[in-house]
Amino acid sequence: MTAPLPLDDLTRWRLILGEAADGACRSGGCTLSGGALAMDAALDWLYGRDDEDGARNISRQGGRGASSLTTPQWINDIHRLFPKETIERLERDAIERYAIEDVVTNPEVLARAEPNETLLKAVLRTKHLMAPDVLVMARKLVQAVVRKLMDQLSRELAVAFSGVVDRRRHSRLRTARNLDVRRVLRDNLKHYDPDRRRLTVERLHFFARNQRHLKRWQVILLVDQSGSMLDSVIHSAVTAACLWGLPGIRTHLVAFDTAVVDLTRDVEDPCELLMKVQLGGGTDIQQAVAYAAGLIDQPEQAIVVIISDFFEGASEAMLVQRVAGLTGQRTRVLGLAALDSEARPSYDRAMAARLVAAGAEVGAMTPGELAGWLAEKIGR
Repeated sequence: MTAPLPLDDLTRWRLILGEAADGACRSGGCTLSGGALAMDAALDWLYGRDDEDGARNISRQGGRGASSLTTPQWINDIHRLFPKETIERLERDAIERYAIEDVVTNPEVLARAEPNETLLKAVLRTKHLMAPDVLVMARKLVQAVVRKLMDQLSRELAVAFSGVVDRRRHSRLRTARNLDVRRVLRDNLKHYDPDRRRLTVERLHFFARNQRHLKRWQVILLVDQSGSMLDSVIHSAVTAACLWGLPGIRTHLVAFDTAVVDLTRDVEDPCELLMKVQLGGGTDIQQAVAYAAGLIDQPEQAIVVIISDFFEGASEAMLVQRVAGLTGQRTRVLGLAALDSEARPSYDRAMAARLVAAGAEVGAMTPGELAGWLAEKIGR
């Protein structure tokens, strides 16, 4: 990617405000040319689809040559003209705001696209429209994003399940999160240079950690695969894959709408798992909870995580009864209204309250927070 074009403040405002600011721009001595003109064309190709009131206007194609751009050309232009953060925002708006589907159904576009969660969601929503050759490229994009998510969550899981810091003991294991900062500063203060205001550290000290002694646990993730829960579906697949490798934990991943699909055999390959997910349909949560109950070997060593917006399409009374049955046998039940990087829930609060009354815990978590919650329950 080439370096983005440096812009003065007036030119930036002109690009933000669009063609309507041409008069003010000229009176201030600003005229778009060269790279700035190309940036304006790329922005107008996308945002020119809105009319003056901000409503979508699909027939409008923008001005100053923007209408001649194809989607692959637009992708190439924004990668050449804008910084990475802007590229991701433009791609996200193209998919989520304007539903420009060929961003993820054209092989040229996929070859240039920056792998990110927005594009991953678009692929999962449109994969049924893709030709076989496009699907191969889309799968590579999915793999790249999933690998990044797994790397991040694996580190968080390692911290959550590594045991608590023991400040009475030190270890030769050199890990940043175990650094004994106070002792390091105390032992190395004699090497402080006041003129250069620099401390030379000759020796580091690290706390030890108490190891967790885990019993054999079952963790059953029930994932609502309705379209509104797509973020949670993605992060559930990644979470299940990371949990799969932990000693002492047997993980199940079950997707549901009005049917129940056990995806456990695909957990080790979250990319393949996500490519199999069928989004949409109704919601029968109680049926999924009943399926989970049938998987449990030792009730007191089982955790059922229900990831849903809790808008039950079947019997609400039966859902509450089934959850009460699980908690009554001392199985831990966690209801998650969202499982993603933002943990911003949108859910049926009345149903959530009824599940809490039945003995469940309900909230919204990031995958890292779920890892910490699991580690706390399992480590007791």
